[in-house]
Amino acid sequence: MPETIIMDFQQWKLGVIEATDLAKDALHIHIGLMAFVLARLCWRWRGGWFVAWLIALAFAVGGEWLDIRAEQAEGALQPKAAHWHDIWNTMVWPTILLLVGRWLHPRSKPPKGGILEAAESYPEKEERIAAK
Repeated sequence: MPETIIMDFQQWKLGVIEATDLAKDALHIHIGLMAFVLARLCWRWRGGWFVAWLIALAFAVGGEWLDIRAEQAEGALQPKAAHWHDIWNTMVWPTILLLVGRWLHPRSKPPKGGILEAAESYPEKEERIAAK
C-alpha cells in the first residue's frame, strides 16, 4: 500500500513538472506558497499565520519523506543536503509571509460617530450606557 502511494506521488510530481515546464526547485516554491495561502484563506482566525506555516511545513516534510522513500526503493538515495535544499525552497516564502503577516492584517477602525454610534450598533451596550 505505501509503495503505491509513493509511486503515485512520484508520477504526479513528474506529470506536473512536464505539464507546467517548471524546474523541480520552482515546483517546491509554488507548492509551499500554495499550501500556505490556501491554509491562510481557510484559517482566518487568531493564529492563522502560524497554522498556515505549519501546514506548508507538513507539505515540505511530507513531500521530502515521499521522495526519500522513492529514492530508497530505486537504490539512488540523494545526499541529505539536496533534501534540505528542497525543504528550504518550499518554506522560504511561507516563512517570509509568517514574519511579515502581522503587518499585512488590516486593523479595525473605531466608529466615526464616536461612542453613541458605537452604542447604536450594539444594543446591549446602548442599554449599559443609558443605565449610567
